[in-house]
Amino acid sequence: MKAGNAKYISATDLPERIAIFPLQSVLILPGGYLSLNVFEPRYLQLVEDAIAGNRLIGIIQILPEQKSKTLPDLYVMGCIARIVSFSETGDGRLAISLQGVCRFKRIGEITTTKPYRVLKIAPQLNDLLESEDKDNSYRETLLTAFSDYLEAHELEADWESIVQASSETLVNALSISAPFGTAEKQALLEAPDLKSRAEILIALAERSILAQDGVKPIDLQ
Repeated sequence: MKAGNAKYISATDLPERIAIFPLQSVLILPGGYLSLNVFEPRYLQLVEDAIAGNRLIGIIQILPEQKSKTLPDLYVMGCIARIVSFSETGDGRLAISLQGVCRFKRIGEITTTKPYRVLKIAPQLNDLLESEDKDNSYRETLLTAFSDYLEAHELEADWESIVQASSETLVNALSISAPFGTAEKQALLEAPDLKSRAEILIALAERSILAQDGVKPIDLQ
């Protein structure tokens, strides 16, 4: 069981339906953290309802080119997140901090009278297990790739904290914070394990460096 998910150890601890906050190019991973500023009335109500209930919401990405639709199409997989803190900003917004609990698969959509969408879901219970991370052979390659990525894009980061982080924290933080597109973020979310996610991160960083240098990357698909 992950330390941050102590409240959730079995299927009975997780909902079969969840209110969702659809986003693009934004994800949260099990054990990872994400901060959001909420201002749309429907999502303010979603957050207020969640705070009054189990504090759980679903973060799921909108398929590309769907923003203009009233009910945009969604990816199949998202992540259950717990609201761990919130504060009012004084201008009608809510600042919330989320911690990822486990991923879920979208099974269907439920019709409600709420202004936000509610999905029927299947939580991915394997995400609740402690990751042993015995094979972290990717770590040095990942650190090198992102050091080169930061330099190529002239970005700054607290490198000392990055180096000292556990492999799981490192992979999750880079996956969540790196400015990749929607499809790339979804690939990171859907990676079956930490090593696979790290390998995707390395490939994405290397492709981004090539693109920055004006070299057309080879299509990996």
